[in-house]
Amino acid sequence: MVAMHQTLGTALLAAAALATGCVARDAAAPASAAASTRPIVVQGAMDVEIRQLAGALGHATEEKVRGWTFWRGEVDGYPVVVSKTLKGMSNAAAATVLAAERYQPLAIINQGTAGGHQPDLHVFDIVVGTDAVNIGSFKTGYRARGGGSRFEEWLPLDLMRSEGSAGTDPNARTMRRFHADDRLLAAAHGARDHYRRGRVVDGVIGSSETWNSELDRVQQFHERFGTTAEEMETASAAQIAAQYDIPFLGIRVVSNNITNEGAYDPATGAACQEYVLDVLKAYINRQQLSRRPQSASQ
Repeated sequence: MVAMHQTLGTALLAAAALATGCVARDAAAPASAAASTRPIVVQGAMDVEIRQLAGALGHATEEKVRGWTFWRGEVDGYPVVVSKTLKGMSNAAAATVLAAERYQPLAIINQGTAGGHQPDLHVFDIVVGTDAVNIGSFKTGYRARGGGSRFEEWLPLDLMRSEGSAGTDPNARTMRRFHADDRLLAAAHGARDHYRRGRVVDGVIGSSETWNSELDRVQQFHERFGTTAEEMETASAAQIAAQYDIPFLGIRVVSNNITNEGAYDPATGAACQEYVLDVLKAYINRQQLSRRPQSASQ
């Protein structure tokens, strides 16, 4: 496994060195960066999930690494990078590694659209991910030919827990939860009163490269693992952020909800970005306040 991780890192760093369409200044990852200059990275998979945030950056420049795009700029005078990760777990992981190596971010926020997993969530409601889980990593129960498939027999696999075969290691049969950073959560909670398009609730974001439309299966995800919404990137980005020890938060707007026939609305992507921009400003304000020198009287 170590060799595989080294190979992945080498390949991604090589891709960074071959970046095309970059701005004139050197965009290579710095050897080190002071906390005061480390940017906050905000991720989204598609144009509908990131264009508004990229447009809100002051003094923005665009950088490309193969298929991945990064916009560097400022929000309230603080450095921010908006990252278009592309869709799916592998793309999100690769984009997060690139962001970690190139920009050494202070924090990462992964945001965008998602499908609801519970009937009391409505289109335009926002889920602040207290946890992210991978709902695409399972060991099925044994069933003979002709026996069909029963999802309730499937056991989750924690691929970060086992050194040998995850399928035979009982210690790996748990659902790993990637917890959100407390300071990012506090910023998200502080910004929720500004959001007028729906509710803002805490929840668990489930990620996989499967679009689940079986209501019984969706209900089991919710009942067994506490999922509030599902999409295709957050848990993967959270896993990489945890490996780099970078504070992380997932935020997802409910763009559709099969459990209550909530139809897809593409305008939810813009609504989520408006809220995330408020979260970003709240977090930046907390960072700036924490760095102000105390007066002599204190």
